[in-house]
Amino acid sequence: MALRAALRKNCALTGLFSRLSSCSSHGRVCVSPVLIAQQRNNSTSQKIKVDFDQSTGVAVMRMQSPPVNSLSLDFLTEFCISVEKLEMDKSCRGLIITSSQPKVFSAGLDIMEMYGKSPERCGEFWRAVQEMWLKVYSSNLVTIAAINGASPAGGCLLSLTCDYRIMADNPRFRIGLNETQLGIVAPFWFKDTMVNTVGHRHTEMGLQLGLLYNPSEALKMGLVDLLVPEDQVLSTATQAMTQWLAIPEHARQLTKSMMRKPTIDKLVSNREADIQNFVKFITKDSIQKSLRMYLEMLKKRKA
Repeated sequence: MALRAALRKNCALTGLFSRLSSCSSHGRVCVSPVLIAQQRNNSTSQKIKVDFDQSTGVAVMRMQSPPVNSLSLDFLTEFCISVEKLEMDKSCRGLIITSSQPKVFSAGLDIMEMYGKSPERCGEFWRAVQEMWLKVYSSNLVTIAAINGASPAGGCLLSLTCDYRIMADNPRFRIGLNETQLGIVAPFWFKDTMVNTVGHRHTEMGLQLGLLYNPSEALKMGLVDLLVPEDQVLSTATQAMTQWLAIPEHARQLTKSMMRKPTIDKLVSNREADIQNFVKFITKDSIQKSLRMYLEMLKKRKA
């Protein structure tokens, strides 16, 4: 609860800070130093494990929320605080995001956060999803996704926020924004992130049909940048990081900002409306029915 409270305070101040000033070249909103200190004090490492090597300036973040790294409110809160703490450390220059769970990077948004919850809770959850995206997509750090398993829906979104994506070459793994398969509509900033990565037509087809791609298909369309054997994903990400960090930092950061700032600004300026739209949509009886049917199907599979 302390983690969620910290994030709620952070998010509640976002609108005010965004009107006052912009803290970075990526258009991120300001965060109070006092608030950050409070977040540090409240943080506990349960669902996220961070190993930071000060000699290289590279941190490895391992998602470790069994069984499938679902993006719950608690998970997202801890994730955002972990990223923010790394960004506060001036010696940290790169972040590799991967999974401790076998065969899965992240299964995406936790459906239980959207089913049978109050509008207030749904709004709190969606604000945390926005925060995750803003934190990583606007980060000055070099960010590499070491995708060592399946990465559907929100897992794919998290991968797309990174600068570079390396995926395990296992034909059983899948990646894509498949929200329509669950009766859910991906919001505009999901869409924009994918368009920026693979283009309009691939995004239109993928989103409408809720497609999940195997690694070879994902590589061909540009959804991921490199395929390697499963046991080489993290080591390859570490090697790739060296290449990215060799670029003069200010030039790389300004270029990243130039490419991403319009997409970031679009969400920041429409953030409250996006939350309201999500809550209105997800609490509809028809959508709740679709989610219930999907949950029942999962129970039958487990049985």
